[in-house]
Amino acid sequence: MSVKGVLVTGAAGYVGTHAITELIQEGFKVIALDYRQDALTDAAARIKAVTGTEIQVFCVDLCDKHEIANVFQQVDVSHVLHLAGLKAVRQSHGSPLAFYNANVVATINLLEVMLEHGVCNILFSSSSKVYGTPSYLPLDETHPTGACTNPYGRTKYMVEEILRDTAASNQNFKVTVLRFFNPCGAHGSGLLGEDRSQPPQNLLPLICQVALGRRDHLTVYGSDYNTPDGTAVKAYTHIADISRGVSAALQCPHKDKNFRVYNLGTSKTYSILELVKMFENVSGKTVPVEFCGRKPGEIGACSADNSCAHRDLGWTPQFDLRRMCEDMWRWATSTDQPESNISANQMSNKGSTNQQPESKGTSSQSKFKSTSHQPCQTCQLSESRDISIGN
Repeated sequence: MSVKGVLVTGAAGYVGTHAITELIQEGFKVIALDYRQDALTDAAARIKAVTGTEIQVFCVDLCDKHEIANVFQQVDVSHVLHLAGLKAVRQSHGSPLAFYNANVVATINLLEVMLEHGVCNILFSSSSKVYGTPSYLPLDETHPTGACTNPYGRTKYMVEEILRDTAASNQNFKVTVLRFFNPCGAHGSGLLGEDRSQPPQNLLPLICQVALGRRDHLTVYGSDYNTPDGTAVKAYTHIADISRGVSAALQCPHKDKNFRVYNLGTSKTYSILELVKMFENVSGKTVPVEFCGRKPGEIGACSADNSCAHRDLGWTPQFDLRRMCEDMWRWATSTDQPESNISANQMSNKGSTNQQPESKGTSSQSKFKSTSHQPCQTCQLSESRDISIGN
């Protein structure tokens, strides 16, 4: 399958930086989109520090269709990796319209521009949340979806259905839906990880903050689930394994199907208290725990059947929970700040004028034209949140 270039939305997010790094190391040309100028600057510098490659970047708000079209007029891509979106489950209960706007409306904008420019391949980062409360475990791709327990999950389900309908109406339009199961950990180099400048939303970064002394304790929501220790049990997937799965899906031909779905997760589960214990063992720190009532929309157990991904993509998770904790702790305690020759006011929706070389491990000098960029109100709402994919 010929891949001209890969446009990555939500490029400055947690999954975005790791996926781009993996794609570059696999020899792909990547164009990065994100609306957050400072985060995009930092992400580009860190990716260059790991890969030696300077990526082409665009500061773009997906809520603005004209901005998206401007990018497609400047770049030559055949595939889109759509990672952008709001992800905080609890926040979605309080601000559902913001989630529908950022996750659903923005995706429609992106799809319309893709079709207008003849780009007919998309990989969408979905979530295990589309399954709702499991009828059986581990979850396979045939498990019913749509009975979601929170607005965030419903937005992912809605986008999946929009993509399904688009593929059904156009046989040339090819869709790969990747359902992530609790991505965690960090890049083994210690140069990439969850955004440390933003309030953490996921479990492992919250545990890190307690271990670092930035929080007094870890609040555990629910101790009365029908599990061995009463806390929720879930499948956790190393971010490096998630990134390998993205790359494998990009390289796997669709054959006779133009819409396909894969779980990227594992059937192995750990409780919250088991995760805390493992992190304490790895870090040598104590993580005090306090219990309170369950969060709205949470479920007691979740795990993945990844046999389809193994069969079609040759994908199997490689890293265990200890490695996830080790890499996360390395990232959390790292003080390395790679230098960047891209200042925030040099980033714009004009993008860089350099062309990223095809071969990995090379770089070129970048230049940017400066324009002002004002994110929409939905984007401003998410300034204190990582906009990469949820789990």
